[in-house]
Order: sequence, then C-alpha cells, then structure tokens
Amino acid sequence: MSMQQDAPQLNIGDAARASGVSAKMIRHYESIGLVRQARRTQAGYRLYSGEDVRVLQFVHRARVLGFSLEQIGTLLGLWHDKDRASADVRLLTRSHIEELDRKIAEMQAMRRTLETLAASCHGDARSSCPILDDLAAPGVCS
Repeated sequence: MSMQQDAPQLNIGDAARASGVSAKMIRHYESIGLVRQARRTQAGYRLYSGEDVRVLQFVHRARVLGFSLEQIGTLLGLWHDKDRASADVRLLTRSHIEELDRKIAEMQAMRRTLETLAASCHGDARSSCPILDDLAAPGVCS
C-alpha cells in the first residue's frame, strides 16, 4: 500500500491528457463502474496512478475500435484475469466484427438509397423535390 502512496499521482486533467479520455468521460466511467473510483485528496480532488491511466488508455482504445461499454467491461475483466482463455477474447472480438459488418451493410444500403434519391432530384429552382417526398412518405421503412 505504501508503494501506491509513494507513486506519482495525476490529477484528472493530467490523467485525461495521458489517456486520451476526457475528464468528463473519466467521471462518467467511474460513475457507471466501468473503471474504479479514483483515490481522493483530503480536499476531494481525484488522483490517478499510472495503472489507472493504463486502464483508461485501454478503455479509450476499445472505444476507438467501436466496442460497447458492456463489451469493454468484459474485456477489462478478461485483461485483468491472468487465467483467462484467449479464446474468450477472440469470441468477443469476432462477435463485435459481425456487429460491425451488419452496421456497414446497413450504412451501405442507406447510401444507395440516398444516391438514388439524389439522382432523382432535379436540383434546380423547382419546389418539387423527390427527396423530401420520400422522407415525408407515410409507412416507408426499410
């Protein structure tokens, strides 16, 4: 315990800069239990250790890769479990890849629809607009 007290401690702004996670998001992640609550000074200021910053960097990288907060919680648990099976990490990652593939397909379909609508619009001074007509059409859901 005295090692932790002797280790350099960062305030939330420094931890944010070092991890790439904003101070607001650090507080949010603490409030939802994704990361542990920071130690506090007697004045109530948060203090972060190098290990805390590494955890925040892990969370930041996982968010950049599109993992959900729930998935990140699972990944953090696996990261800290030295007896984990890498198969568990791979399974979660493969599931995330499938989810991304679904989202990509949905976005490509949206793009094709928008391309079709844009091509059908005259784009001139006329008030008639097939794009707006399509958006206003009742019951049109893809």
